Amino acid sequence: MNFEIVESFSSLMREKGIDKDILAGIVEDIFGMMVRKKYGANAKFDVVFNVDKGDIEIYLQKEVVETVVDPVIQIDPATARKKSGEALDVGEEYVEVVDLQEFGRRLVTTAKQNLNQRIKEIEKELIYNEYSGTLDEIIVGEVYQIRKGDILIIHNKNELVLPKSEQIQKERYKKGDTIRAVIKEVRKNTGNPTVIVSRTDTKFLARLFEIEIPEIYDGIIEIKGIAREPGERAKVAVESHDDRIDAVGACVGMKGVRIHAIVRELNNENIDVINYSEDPVVYITRALSPAKLKKIDLDLEGKKATILVAEDQVSLAIGKGGQNVRLAGKLTGFDLQLEKEGPEYDIELVEFKDELGEEVYNKFIENGYDTAQQVIEEEITALVQKLDMEEEKLREIVEMIKKEFEEAEIEDEGEEKEQEEEPVVEETSVKKNTAKRKTDAEIPAEAEASSGKSRKGKAKAVAQEAAESEIENNSTLESTGAAEKNSETE
Repeated sequence: MNFEIVESFSSLMREKGIDKDILAGIVEDIFGMMVRKKYGANAKFDVVFNVDKGDIEIYLQKEVVETVVDPVIQIDPATARKKSGEALDVGEEYVEVVDLQEFGRRLVTTAKQNLNQRIKEIEKELIYNEYSGTLDEIIVGEVYQIRKGDILIIHNKNELVLPKSEQIQKERYKKGDTIRAVIKEVRKNTGNPTVIVSRTDTKFLARLFEIEIPEIYDGIIEIKGIAREPGERAKVAVESHDDRIDAVGACVGMKGVRIHAIVRELNNENIDVINYSEDPVVYITRALSPAKLKKIDLDLEGKKATILVAEDQVSLAIGKGGQNVRLAGKLTGFDLQLEKEGPEYDIELVEFKDELGEEVYNKFIENGYDTAQQVIEEEITALVQKLDMEEEKLREIVEMIKKEFEEAEIEDEGEEKEQEEEPVVEETSVKKNTAKRKTDAEIPAEAEASSGKSRKGKAKAVAQEAAESEIENNSTLESTGAAEKNSETE
């Protein structure tokens, strides 16, 4: 039975990869528990476990006394002489070797169960220590299961979880695929610890830069900040600690080879690398590139920046869906407010009449709020006092108007840009010129109808102009036809 127990423990040690000393300590604790169960809590004993030799020995210690009161810890001289073969005097210590078979199979089975439980606890601790000590580091694993959108990854025989919220949109994986991610969090549970990995965290992008760019790994170039919308676009601010090395150039690499490797890993995420600056004005200017800025007014205490932008640069500064200005704000830590140079864009409040309702709309008009800009710029407390409405409701209304206003402004700027870039083609034929004018009238009208907001009047004006143009051209056609007829008659 001794060999059977040792072999069982040794196989567990090999399978689980547990250190010999740790296993020896566990076995000694478990057999100590067995001795206390059999002989009582007062028993004096030693457990010696030699994994290499396969020995487990238990020594029970008793004191030699004339009159035995507690047989667990005491023995009389005659019995001690009979068992040991030595003459022991009163007061000396008698050591008895306990045969494991004396414990019975029931106690041995209990010992095995306790050992398994202890080993599981050690496994949990080992997994937790392994991954909690490598937080923010990249691991390479294999996809072995996709469950409810979450991807389960095998790494060093351990299960890691890539939640759906930590995945880059539009990325698709199948079983057996190799995947890279950064260790984001390790949670202790009743079972094994849950290791959460991420591909959307900014630390993942930072670690990819370290892998692909030796200067960052060596500390010559430092990443000062990262702002990211995973799978879409990212801005990275870098600074060189060596004047001879261009930070941006080193990150991009020869013909963009370094940055392209990172872009491919991130599902073609666009990455803007800029030089960091301690000067907030310079930093904000670089963060909002490629837009050219006119003026920046800073509120350092409130971390706000009001930026004046030329009319033709507004769409570049804002970016697709406001992406450029959002990322620049995250990167610099400032609340960026853009102001367009020239006449300020506005929308009549009547365009929001359907959303506001007749009663609320009339309240705004009666109190002198005729445009969206007036409502957005007014303090919420002033609106509450003047309109006699709940603050929460007014905040929702202002937020709705602000959102619609910004979308309409971006759309309007985009249309203006398209009109500026549209080439002007002179047609010699009167018929072609008429068709061209009809098309120009139809396109803005359709675009305005799709926006469903404030430019209904503009579309009507364009349509009216097109109609007048068509009448004029028809008159030209008639005049031309009459002239041709007269010529034939002559």
